[in-house]
Amino acid sequence: MNPLQPRADHRFNPFEPHPELDDLDDFDTSNVDWNNDSDPFGIFAAKGVGAPPVMPPAEVRREAREKSCRILANHRLLKEILKRHEAKIQKRWEKKTRPQRLKILLDCWPDMPTTHRPDFAIFRKYGGKMGRIRAQERGAFMWPYINQEDLAKTRSLPLLLNARGRNHPTNFAAADGDAMHLGKITAAVVAIFLNLHVMILNGTTRDEEYGKLLAWEEHKDAFDWTHTRRQFLPGEGLLILEAQDRLLEFLVACCRLILHDIPARELVSNIHLIEHEPPRKVTVDNSGAASLTVMAEEAPYRSPSHLDLTHIESLLGARVAHAEDHIWSLREDPSYFSDRLFEMREHRSEMLKDVQGSIHPTLKPPREGLLWARVVGDVLVEAYFKLEMFSKLRNQATKLRVLREKHAADISPGKDLPEEYLWTLLKFRHYLNQAAKGPLNQLKTAVAASPPFRGFFVREVPVSAVSSQIIVVSKPGVKMGKTTGQLIWLLRTLWEDGRDLFFSRLPFVVDELDRLLDADRKARQMVSPYVAMLIGELSILGECLRQINTYFPWANSFESMLFDREEDIKREYVESTIAEARLLTALRDTALRPIVSLADPSDKKFEYPMGRKCNEENIERLRGAEACLDAFWARADDLMYSSIGGLGGMALKRLLTQPRLLSRTPKWTEPPKLKETKPKPDLVSEVDALAKPLSAFYFDLESPSARKEALAVAGKAKVKTRGTPAPQAVEPALTQATPEENPGDPQTRFKVNARALKVFRILFYNPAVHTTPGEVVWHDFLHAMAETGFSAQKLYGSIWHFQPSKLDVERSIQFHEPHPSGKIPFLVARRYGRRLNRAYGWFGDMFAME
Repeated sequence: MNPLQPRADHRFNPFEPHPELDDLDDFDTSNVDWNNDSDPFGIFAAKGVGAPPVMPPAEVRREAREKSCRILANHRLLKEILKRHEAKIQKRWEKKTRPQRLKILLDCWPDMPTTHRPDFAIFRKYGGKMGRIRAQERGAFMWPYINQEDLAKTRSLPLLLNARGRNHPTNFAAADGDAMHLGKITAAVVAIFLNLHVMILNGTTRDEEYGKLLAWEEHKDAFDWTHTRRQFLPGEGLLILEAQDRLLEFLVACCRLILHDIPARELVSNIHLIEHEPPRKVTVDNSGAASLTVMAEEAPYRSPSHLDLTHIESLLGARVAHAEDHIWSLREDPSYFSDRLFEMREHRSEMLKDVQGSIHPTLKPPREGLLWARVVGDVLVEAYFKLEMFSKLRNQATKLRVLREKHAADISPGKDLPEEYLWTLLKFRHYLNQAAKGPLNQLKTAVAASPPFRGFFVREVPVSAVSSQIIVVSKPGVKMGKTTGQLIWLLRTLWEDGRDLFFSRLPFVVDELDRLLDADRKARQMVSPYVAMLIGELSILGECLRQINTYFPWANSFESMLFDREEDIKREYVESTIAEARLLTALRDTALRPIVSLADPSDKKFEYPMGRKCNEENIERLRGAEACLDAFWARADDLMYSSIGGLGGMALKRLLTQPRLLSRTPKWTEPPKLKETKPKPDLVSEVDALAKPLSAFYFDLESPSARKEALAVAGKAKVKTRGTPAPQAVEPALTQATPEENPGDPQTRFKVNARALKVFRILFYNPAVHTTPGEVVWHDFLHAMAETGFSAQKLYGSIWHFQPSKLDVERSIQFHEPHPSGKIPFLVARRYGRRLNRAYGWFGDMFAME
């Protein structure tokens, strides 16, 4: 696992060697048709595609003017219709059945494609070979959002009417051009050719300016607008005008059919009074929760969104907290540590049989230790690198938000972005792209090796028993159904990180993958929880990239703005990951072999009987598992420090040096006899007995004063319900994470209903007070979080994002939905409780029946 491996760059660079063009060195120029301005070398003709037509300036001006006049006229008409009838249109559309809606749509757009994103369906069908795409399929690439599957839904058409009718077409020019991306790069949509001119569409609301063609010599900035893509090439501009022309005509026609009982001449007359704009409904999925999937589906029908840095910061901040909690749990909870090792092992390529049906040499004595060394290395690298990656991204998002506020007066569609803000934005974009390489690489190994997919893949026979090279190929002779084929194609597109992903773009492929998993139960069952987690990681990075790459109109200029900045950004990225590179070397399997026996869970030394009867035998088993875990981490930390010499500037060091203490089980003591009072223990001595530092090396607890100070911090810390997260509280045996209330700190009490109270009694289970432990239904957990003031948003994969909406706290938190059962096991629920305690200081007695 190497998360620092750079992503493949599929952009054409004329300054780099291109072996595929070597045969053109002695190209015979005698056959060049110099009169063919758009295809003199016959490149398009050789691929069976028509050359871009050449159009003189006068004809471009005439066509642009005709289209812009119709666009603006239909926009004004649509705006007036919506001012008077939008609420009525929405109500009537909601009441119609799907066949009734389809009849209206097809009457107004007879050749409307049937499926969602028809351009992508055609792209998959032809494998991206542009010469095979038929001319009649051009519309699917021009208007990919115009399709029966999406528009026949309740919300899509009303959203599209509202966005296009109440906002000027200039607001959509860049987005409409970007919607044709797949069509343009596959040549399914070909623009006309006209050199030395630029077309004005961005940032102008004057009728005479919209769609205006300018020669470069007619305006001092015309050339700059062209090469920076602040405005549009003439051919690209005509395509955008064509798209807007037919779209607005279609929307006006839909309004007339929906309002069929109102004569056309009366639609915008004073007979009908102007009404207030109807309130917008919250975007939710079928369960009533906010959903990134639904937001992505509805995005083409809304106004282009502004860069929501607050949301990006919240997503990344919650992911940082999740990474910290993951490292905490690996060090504190033996069962969690063991589970993660077994899970990682089940997703390594060594688990696949080879083409001869044999198991991998590392699964046979005496080489099992090597496999466990690789597994342990993967778990540690994944945990540490995710913390570093998301911490860097979160910090950059915060800086971006601050800079946007600083330069707010200078940020305008008609101006270039301030240099300081632009540099940070381009840097953030580069880091996001590089951060995606880790999950993409992990998918390549994890999907094929995961139990549901092992029947479709095999290993090639290794060249020797000691070779570390593993080549995975599709299993010959295995037939896969439609669902499996679609799922593997999407996953393969991601992990190969090749031209298909470059063309389709990461956010969109993740969107399509999530749509398939959401719609097809069989597809969901084929995705293991670990793979679902990786998809969730990509969804967060993809959402951030989507917002950056649709930050119009400036997003069109990002590539040109990178020209003299990219090398510096790349150099800074390499320098910022030097410590991670050293850490990667320190955690290689060869370095971990001497300590791997301390981590090997196959001998059951990490069995952790939480929730069982509190007796001497179970207490000793708890203490034994904790001791084994502490012994491993002591050696692992020592190895890490001796190998790299320190963690200066890393988020890992900041985590390990925090005054946090791990909960540990005290020695068994006989319970007091009846009516015998037990003296209250001294708080500091109790902490000393039950707690250990997160990393003893960084606390330097060999020093008595340092140990006393660390214990004092833990003993005196308040349990917080607002502000920054509270340190971990001490917990009694066999409950491990049941925080106690600080009597000197009055706490907020949550009055919740019986359904939510049952959830919190399991999350903060105390056998002395609560009933028998059990599972938690996921929807009950969502309900309980909503009861306490959180709004939930479903991301992709298994990740849910919980944002405080009625609480006096700012920190968000993320949890993984159990997959595929839909129920949270008791031990996992207890971990959720510990995370809520660390984040917000919550404990069991804070919740009572309303």
